[in-house]
Amino acid sequence: MVTLDVRPRLIDALSVLRNRVDAARFPLPLRGAARARRNRAELLAQLDDYVIPRLRSPQAPLLAVIGGSTGAGKSTLVNSLVGRRVSEAGVLRPTTRTPVLVCHPDDLHWFAGPRVLPQLARVWVPEQDDGGEGEYAAGGGLGRGDYGVGVHGVGGPAAGGGRAVVGGQGARMTNGAGAERGPHGGHGVEACQEGHGGAHGVVGARGVGAAGCEASEASASEVYREREAEGAGDGYGAYDGVGGGSGAGLGREGGAAAVGGGAEAGMLTVRIETDPALPSGLALLDAPDIDSLVARNRELAAELICAADVWVLVTTAARYADAVPWHLLRTAKEYDVTLVTVLDRVPHQIATDISGRYAELLQRAGLGHVPRFTIPELPESAGGGSGLLPATAVAALRGWLERHAQDPVARAAAAERTAAGVIASLRSRLPALAGAAAAQHAAALRLAGRVEEAYERAAERVRQEVAAGEVLSGDARAHWRDHGLDGRSDELLDALTDGLTSLLTCAVDEADERAADAWRRDPAAAEVSLTAAAGASGAGGRLGVIVRRWRRCLEELAEEETREARAGQAGERAGSVEPEESAALLATALLGGRRARTAGENLADLLGAQTALRLCERGGRLLAVYLERALDGERERRLAPLDQLTVPLDQQAELIAALSVVQREKQKEKPEGTEKERPREQRQAEERARAMEKEEVSG
Repeated sequence: MVTLDVRPRLIDALSVLRNRVDAARFPLPLRGAARARRNRAELLAQLDDYVIPRLRSPQAPLLAVIGGSTGAGKSTLVNSLVGRRVSEAGVLRPTTRTPVLVCHPDDLHWFAGPRVLPQLARVWVPEQDDGGEGEYAAGGGLGRGDYGVGVHGVGGPAAGGGRAVVGGQGARMTNGAGAERGPHGGHGVEACQEGHGGAHGVVGARGVGAAGCEASEASASEVYREREAEGAGDGYGAYDGVGGGSGAGLGREGGAAAVGGGAEAGMLTVRIETDPALPSGLALLDAPDIDSLVARNRELAAELICAADVWVLVTTAARYADAVPWHLLRTAKEYDVTLVTVLDRVPHQIATDISGRYAELLQRAGLGHVPRFTIPELPESAGGGSGLLPATAVAALRGWLERHAQDPVARAAAAERTAAGVIASLRSRLPALAGAAAAQHAAALRLAGRVEEAYERAAERVRQEVAAGEVLSGDARAHWRDHGLDGRSDELLDALTDGLTSLLTCAVDEADERAADAWRRDPAAAEVSLTAAAGASGAGGRLGVIVRRWRRCLEELAEEETREARAGQAGERAGSVEPEESAALLATALLGGRRARTAGENLADLLGAQTALRLCERGGRLLAVYLERALDGERERRLAPLDQLTVPLDQQAELIAALSVVQREKQKEKPEGTEKERPREQRQAEERARAMEKEEVSG
């Protein structure tokens, strides 16, 4: 078998690139940020769900995702390709909410685990023996009969795969439920001949409880009611209420939710079905509508398409020119994926005309080479009857898919083309993401710069007003006048402390107003609050605490110098001066500016000129430190909202560097031992496929 010849270094390089993309953030509402977030999510989906898994497992089955707009007939097409109803089709829109993946039983192991679509929990139904008849309850579309449903948790067995089982005889589940299989293993059960239920799933009828003891119908119903009260609702499971037990109907009647705890957590699921009628090496996935009114359905449809080896786009004669399918077609062309289009529900009378117009549109878009299949309008197309189209209506498409699945060369060529196309698209997509990341970082710096500038001006204002003696005003000035008339030193210190706190608070308020005004004019700050997260309303209290700390340090400094002055008897009254008096004079000299010239002279008389000079120098440095600390603390609080946005400094450089490594490793990738033969084989396979496709299209 021909496989993709990929060296591990390319996979490693892609894994590093994937991590860089995952780390990229675009939180600021800049122009193009929403597009960058969508591109990031789409790229992650393609790398996680398709490129890296495909390169690691080149021999895995070909996955064809059936996608299209609402009412295009995707589910009917999937059912008809398989030969039985595996996906619910009907007139209500949207019908397909939970994706359904169908594969050959021998290929189940490729999809039962998290190799592809790791974010989706697996809910699967074993192979049926009745050919599909009676598989769904009338009007409900709910599983019944002798088979149950199992769950494979997200992330594989270690994450708790197989958390619940419901069903009748022969109930099974993926990755069993032994205690060694993950954190929920102890609550699960092994498969046997009765309906089973664990701590995260309940079975109606004769169930076996979590402890492995048989439960009566009453006790099972009681447990079910408890689960319902906890949020299981009507007992609908991860894929619309699959029930178990013999002759089960709605979830209320026949069993509890299929995934129990997983459904309660809002876990997304994919339903796995197997059918031997599908050739080995091919899997079909029925995706939700790409134009669904439900946003999560649209996002899930896009993620599923990103996991495809082959995109099968289904549109109708009435909607083939709509914008939504053409956006998907342009994306497929951009990524150079393996693409097939199906023109469904075409009236016989205008089939030639509509098909020709559609072909012309494809040709104009540079997609004339894309295989086209036309399906006529039939009663089954509307969901009536058995819901299956005649085999002849889908024979051409089925033949194309089977050839690409069974021919090793064609299969490898289809998968390699899609993978190579996605990798090649990184050349344009990564620089775009890097550019958006650079814009985010620049905007964050710009917003931070506005705050920095405002607080620099606030710091300058504080320095100027302290030098001008603005603190020595009001009550502080009155206490200073009384100080010479036997006023109390502690009252003067209190007034100076309050004055300095008021000065700092006014400066911070002005800086906040200036920064907020600048942010209001900047679109990048539309969703960022400058003051709410910063707790600006409590600035006065925080600044008061810092000023009081400064006062204590100043008093300790004055006490130290006063003690030394006493020891040396440096001043005229050094032996009788109190430390509090020295601290009051020092604070007045530092904060009073030109208004308090006599404070320095009085301090020199008390402690001596040299000691007073040294004390004023040390006190000035201490004041500068605390003023800077106060303003820096408030500035950092205003910058906290930006820090919480996590705009990495070097995400642009890391994205470009990771892309460079991938491109270098990709250039080194050459088939080993078949450099000349393999391209020729691929060309021959592609030529055979194109010839057959032309015959089918012309037919």
